[in-house]
Amino acid sequence: MSKIETIGIVGAGQMGGGIAHVSALGGYKVLIHDISADRIEKGIATISGNMARQVGSGKLEEKARNEAMARISAAPAMADLAAADLVIEAATEDETVKRKIYAQLCPQLNPEAILATNTSSISITRLAAQTDRPERFIGIHFMNPVPVMKLVELVRGIATEDQTFEAAKTYVNHLDKTITVSEDFPAFIVNRILLPMINEAIYTLYEGVGTVDAIDTAMRLGANHPMGPLQLADFIGLDTCLSIMQVLHEGLSDSKYRPCPLLVKYVEAGWLGRKTSRGFYDYRGDHPVPTR
Repeated sequence: MSKIETIGIVGAGQMGGGIAHVSALGGYKVLIHDISADRIEKGIATISGNMARQVGSGKLEEKARNEAMARISAAPAMADLAAADLVIEAATEDETVKRKIYAQLCPQLNPEAILATNTSSISITRLAAQTDRPERFIGIHFMNPVPVMKLVELVRGIATEDQTFEAAKTYVNHLDKTITVSEDFPAFIVNRILLPMINEAIYTLYEGVGTVDAIDTAMRLGANHPMGPLQLADFIGLDTCLSIMQVLHEGLSDSKYRPCPLLVKYVEAGWLGRKTSRGFYDYRGDHPVPTR
């Protein structure tokens, strides 16, 4: 397997943009693809702005920022990813969407290229089986926000070859991230522990044990968490939280993973957290205000 030099990224949103950001700073050439040129342009502009903030805070030199941005290019067509040695799919946490992407993407790739997914919960083995390269398929799960969070979960599917795993490890190590290796079980390690905690916090709200403010204050000051679980749910996106809980519930068949009905109701209302300006907090004013 040839050395990884060029990273292709499918999805220019928060996660894909973050992966592009750290990959470019790590010295890799980066090709970003999304369903429209506007999305790609917006994603690259966001990366530029985030790097500018790092320069402003003294965490990054201007020269390094300019060099990193020069390594990032738009890939308007999937065929433009043919030059990539490693392609990371960072689309929405929806298995149907991911399968459609692989069906379109695989014929465009170099036969030797590694294909990875940034999924936070879906079976790597099952996703790999939808591709033409299950031996060169792996889960590389970055944490959000990618430029800040140090951890990356590496997850092998049943068919993932050792060469693929070692190449993925080398790539992540070049990004100055810490690797943890998870077996291919629903939601892996971080979200297997984190999301049920968030779901339980929502049940605590649903059952009237405490208000949004009381629950978040209790966990910030009583458990020394940097942010409360409901605030964190809004940051992650309530639709993503629900999706992961559904994967856990369906994959492990245990009632303890049943998504809280209140979480379902918020998602049905379109109150998905920060990205829609309303979730467990209302973000439309100068300061977030609890919605319950």
